[in-house]
Amino acid sequence: MKLHYEVPGNDFTRAGEASGELKLKLKRLGFSSDVIRRMTIAMYEGEINMAIHAGGGVADVEILPDRITVVLTDNGPGIPDIEQAMKEGWSTAPDNIRSLGFGAGMGLPNIKKYTDMLDIKSVVGEGTSLTMTVLAG
Repeated sequence: MKLHYEVPGNDFTRAGEASGELKLKLKRLGFSSDVIRRMTIAMYEGEINMAIHAGGGVADVEILPDRITVVLTDNGPGIPDIEQAMKEGWSTAPDNIRSLGFGAGMGLPNIKKYTDMLDIKSVVGEGTSLTMTVLAG
């Protein structure tokens, strides 16, 4: 099964809708609560990152019996130093975003923590693509 979601930029009331919809879909399909929790957290973190840093993007989901793969793609500024961005607490979020409770520098580390596979491709000035997979079997 394949799903496609538009992720809004700079709208924190709607960022997270896609991961919420995916959570309901995975429940209906009978995936374990652990798999659902891990994928939902990872996807939510990615959606928030796209809303904060990239002006939104898209989420493409593939659901197979043994895995769920989500590809998050944006046309934002890109990540100049992925290794640095993977460090807990490192963030480029502006103060107005931090004052809302976002931008603590835990997005990418949490995505890595909750997924079984993570691939990040980013080109400065062009955008970023995250491919994350949670194994279900």
